[in-house]
Amino acid sequence: MPRAVIAFVRAVDAFNEAVGRFAMGLFFLLAAILLYSVASRAIFGVPVNWALEMSQFVLSAYYLLGGAYAMQLGSHVRMDLIYASRTPRTRAMIDAFTIFFVIFYLGVLIAGGLSSTEYAITYNQKNYTSWAPPMWPIKMIMTFGVFLVLLQALSNLCKDIALLRGTPIGGKPVA
Repeated sequence: MPRAVIAFVRAVDAFNEAVGRFAMGLFFLLAAILLYSVASRAIFGVPVNWALEMSQFVLSAYYLLGGAYAMQLGSHVRMDLIYASRTPRTRAMIDAFTIFFVIFYLGVLIAGGLSSTEYAITYNQKNYTSWAPPMWPIKMIMTFGVFLVLLQALSNLCKDIALLRGTPIGGKPVA
């Protein structure tokens, strides 16, 4: 494989691992928000109106920013009934074919995400709740998360092609 492709794969994998590990930390932020909400209501009798919505935003960031790392590790859901019994080369062939459908889908999601984020920024869109937070930060994070999954899909495609050519790049689970 060309050095540029190997550098691309390594850069994408390293970046998505770093973002994925950061996303893991968001789970603790989510727990802290929910704990604060419960404590403020149960102990002090003062409910907070922002906690439910903020926890939804943090959870969305958690799974969207962690999605690319999950794809990199091969820990996403797939039908293993037929796939698992195949050789690594056959699985790479199946992945190289099906990834084009994933790339198309992600491209459509990114186009919609960019449009929605632009709308939120242009019109200062706020959520229709008593807290009324601006929507552009979470929409931007969501679009960025989908973009990272697209980059990881391209990285996985490069790894599959390299494996099919007999020169594996590494990093992609073979099991």
